[in-house]
Amino acid sequence: MSKSVYFAIVVALGGFVFGFDASVISGVVGFVTTEFKLNDWQQGFVVSSPTLGALFGSLFAGFFADMFGRKKVIIAIAFLYVVSAIFSALAVSYSMLVTARIIGGIAFASLVVAPIYIAEISPAKIRGKMISINQLNIVIGLSVAYFVNYYLLQLSTSPVAWVSALGIENNVWRWMLGFEIIPASIFFALLFTIPESPRWLALNNRETQAKSVLLMLNAKNTTAPSMTSEQADTFIEEIKADRNVAAQGKADSIFNLLQSLFSKKMRFVLLVGLVVAICQQATGVNAIYFYAPSIFEQSGVGQNAAFSQAIWVGVINVVFTIVAMLLIDRLGRKPLMLIGLAGVFISMSIASYGFHNASYQLTETSIQSIESQDHKSKLMPILGKTFSNDVSFKNATIALLGEDDAREHQSVLIEAAVTINSVIVLIGILGFVASFAVSLGPVMWVLLAEILPNRLRGVGIACIGAVNSAVSFSVQLLFPWELANLGTATTFLIYGLLAIVGFVLIYKMLPETKGRSLEEIEGVFGLR
Repeated sequence: MSKSVYFAIVVALGGFVFGFDASVISGVVGFVTTEFKLNDWQQGFVVSSPTLGALFGSLFAGFFADMFGRKKVIIAIAFLYVVSAIFSALAVSYSMLVTARIIGGIAFASLVVAPIYIAEISPAKIRGKMISINQLNIVIGLSVAYFVNYYLLQLSTSPVAWVSALGIENNVWRWMLGFEIIPASIFFALLFTIPESPRWLALNNRETQAKSVLLMLNAKNTTAPSMTSEQADTFIEEIKADRNVAAQGKADSIFNLLQSLFSKKMRFVLLVGLVVAICQQATGVNAIYFYAPSIFEQSGVGQNAAFSQAIWVGVINVVFTIVAMLLIDRLGRKPLMLIGLAGVFISMSIASYGFHNASYQLTETSIQSIESQDHKSKLMPILGKTFSNDVSFKNATIALLGEDDAREHQSVLIEAAVTINSVIVLIGILGFVASFAVSLGPVMWVLLAEILPNRLRGVGIACIGAVNSAVSFSVQLLFPWELANLGTATTFLIYGLLAIVGFVLIYKMLPETKGRSLEEIEGVFGLR
């Protein structure tokens, strides 16, 4: 393994921790909703609060990465992940849990800094694959979280004495959250083995260190040709010259960087980045990832089956992210984006169709699956009545049982009442995951690391990442409310229609960047 690949893998471990942190809540949310008596908005905020932290973290991560170096910022990020995992597992209240998750969300800034670092240590011909290592680790982290949640859920019902002694039986959600301490600690420790980015060193007048790192990265055992000392000197001078021309004599203060980022010259680059960033989140990916078991429960499969089906989300994610890594430097960025957005529209339409054709009716036979005699008696007024959508059925159960009891037993109630083609829903959800994983997931971060010029890469990705986080936060926060008020079918249809809008914009606006050096891409966008 070449050193550049090793360093990329280490930095991309932050993607694994992010993926785990982001999706582990999918198994936790039902338990904490019951534990802390949460309403729809509080439930949404528990899930979305890390993205609120990411919104602020992303704004400053790029600037700090430019000021203090990529390596130091990533180490600080890893430390925040460890702190967040510890306090999330120990949370004794809704506010403590949200605060701990916001701290972890600040660490989501790794999504901003990691692509910058990897892009700056990678040879041009494999840069897409190298940056995609981060996305691959994200989806592996997502998948592992689903596995861990399912395993711990099964373990919590085991009669083995040590399960009860460790508190897994009654506090399974704490173990789900606490498991993150392991990968976060490993990530933190390994970061001390990587060098600083050579481009950052050169831009900060540390030419000797930059040259040393460049020669190490481009030694004979890498996929790139061996770099000579003279070539390293030339490369460093090109980077410094680019900075001097771009700066136009100004110091790189945050004000001057932002002024340059929002200048007329950068307008098109910034617009392309924002369109890609908004499309990635507006199509609903984090609603699917972070509420996966809850979504499958809506199809009436029950809690255990919902957790097991969520595992398929992780598996499909990993497989199609690998497909994206194999294609991104061959097929190109733009074709993958268009294929993915078309796939999102088709798959969300399929899922919406499945839920639209569902009906809900409690019968004398199906109601026997409800254990509480009190609940059975309260539900008698709607026995035999058919509901054409999930919203009307849920509202009817809330009116009879009360909001807390109806919410706590929602999975059992839907399983007892629903008539639905759950296979169609599963195909739609997994089709969405495959479409996203092969396109929007990995390609966005590759594009942002490529299209922004050297001097503005940190602050540019930070600002675009902040918008990306804001859209993600909105999607996650609104999802429980949308399910309760619009219904599952309408919610998924909205995501599909937004994918069509994204398809048109990407088709018209996005140029191809594959196979070009970072400096050549600046020329494509008219920045040189």
